[in-house]
Amino acid sequence: MSSLHVLVVDDEPALRQILAGAVTRAGYSVDQASGVAEAAAKLARGDFDVALCDIKMPDGNGIDLVRNSRAAGIETTFIMVTGFASLDTAVEALRAGASDYITKPVQYEEVLHRLSQIDALRGLREENKSLRKAVSDSAPKLYRFSSPGMLEVERLVGKVAPTDSTVLITGESGTGKGIAARQIHDQSRRRDGPFLPVNCSAIPEHLLESEFFGHTKGAFTGADHARKGLFLQADGGTLFLDEIGELPLHMQTKLLHMVEDKEVRPLGSEQVRRVDTRIIAATNSDLAERVREGKFREDLYFRLSMFQIQLPPLRERQTDIPGLMQFLLRNLRPGASGASAIKIDPLAEEILIAHAWPGNVRELENVINRACILAEDDRIGVADLPSTIIQAAPRAFGGAVATSEGNLREQIRRLEIDILLRAISDAGGDRKLAAQRLGIGLSSLYRKLEELQPHDTNAGDIDATGQA
Repeated sequence: MSSLHVLVVDDEPALRQILAGAVTRAGYSVDQASGVAEAAAKLARGDFDVALCDIKMPDGNGIDLVRNSRAAGIETTFIMVTGFASLDTAVEALRAGASDYITKPVQYEEVLHRLSQIDALRGLREENKSLRKAVSDSAPKLYRFSSPGMLEVERLVGKVAPTDSTVLITGESGTGKGIAARQIHDQSRRRDGPFLPVNCSAIPEHLLESEFFGHTKGAFTGADHARKGLFLQADGGTLFLDEIGELPLHMQTKLLHMVEDKEVRPLGSEQVRRVDTRIIAATNSDLAERVREGKFREDLYFRLSMFQIQLPPLRERQTDIPGLMQFLLRNLRPGASGASAIKIDPLAEEILIAHAWPGNVRELENVINRACILAEDDRIGVADLPSTIIQAAPRAFGGAVATSEGNLREQIRRLEIDILLRAISDAGGDRKLAAQRLGIGLSSLYRKLEELQPHDTNAGDIDATGQA
């Protein structure tokens, strides 16, 4: 069902009503005007996509209506309907800003064909806007996770994507709920339609209704032009409502009606418009608990959670971290390989894998980006990691470094020395085995021991068994 909104302008009641009826049966929403003055008043609201407009009317000329509408910034597409099939009339209408014209007697199949062409072109323009953003949002390509939890998420996405079911994606901040929503859209029949992500908490409360449902020109103070709401912008595609739990109750009620009826009415408009928009919602809060607290409508919760996908936090899927780090590094320098690719020292990598990641994948991405800026010789070391992660590292490695004395680099050296010595000790003095367990080469182990020992007077001499 298209959301194209059509105004039929003609002073002949019979012709106007028959034409409006044919357009309505084709699935478009329709309004009527009996003359130039009435049409101008309705067009001023700015919510009509197309006007089927007679040229000769008792109170004025349809060509003047087109010209005045264009001067007022009204973007409605005009198709002129005329009984005076002269070339001069057609050229004058097109020069005034009309898109096309048809002659009386009207062939309704021709009218509907013109409308379908306009609808397709309008949809293409909307998609082009979304596509430009989607190209940047979807690049680089998604990382294929290997953990059981994320493989289950991938399975659920594949199951629900081909349907039109609403989906509720839950999980902590930074787990990738927006990426999962995009995957659902890309694997659905709507993949060629717009994907419109919206952060519900970022919209001021007094603008929510206008943002979601749109408004006509003059609908409220400051509405100097008509605006299509989010549901109409995403018509034929997917609207992703992130942080859905932050919507106030009065907007939850309006959202419920839209989800159930698939209809919206812009502020200031008398016309209800049909929309074909799939809803995917996401939240990092416990909506069931918010329902119990009276902060979220139970009926809306049940409607949205018809199909629910829970994203596990990164700390519960540590097996994904090494590959995810390499994925992030590759995409910081697309095409980089070999010596030009950024690498992570094994010790730094172990610290990152052991970290709890309260900010999940988003935090990991930020840490990797920061480390790449600080890294020297295209190699990320422990010193390039944030101090908060360094300070947590001793706990992650069983309390390797208990002291916080000295500056950051001195603490890092003591941490590295302690880990190296403990690894050699655990290997019974076998440095080759210790190097294997640490994931570094034997020469790298000796190099690190030589580099670190002179900088820490507390380290003492390291004997053949690795003991200080």
